[in-house]
Amino acid sequence: MSIVSKDEVIEVLKTVYDPEIPINIVDLGLVYGVEVKGDHVHIEMTLTMPGCPMGEVIAENVKRKVEAIEGIKEVEVEMVWDPPWTPARISEDAMGKIMK
Repeated sequence: MSIVSKDEVIEVLKTVYDPEIPINIVDLGLVYGVEVKGDHVHIEMTLTMPGCPMGEVIAENVKRKVEAIEGIKEVEVEMVWDPPWTPARISEDAMGKIMK
């Protein structure tokens, strides 16, 4: 049984931002999956485009912030490109902020 819930991990992921876009990676639609097994977290995510110059920085921030959760010992961040990210993945709430 996991000590940390998937929802707790997602809340922490909402504190990670793409440095070029003022929206967190969850609302931006970059997080495709979060799996928590005991003290191990596997995160599948993507970037707004392959070759994004900030990709490594974003992935490192994800890893660092999730590893800081009490009870988590290992975090694996897997970049996936299928399905490709599109602006349609942006949450309604975040889209409202962009359009202001």
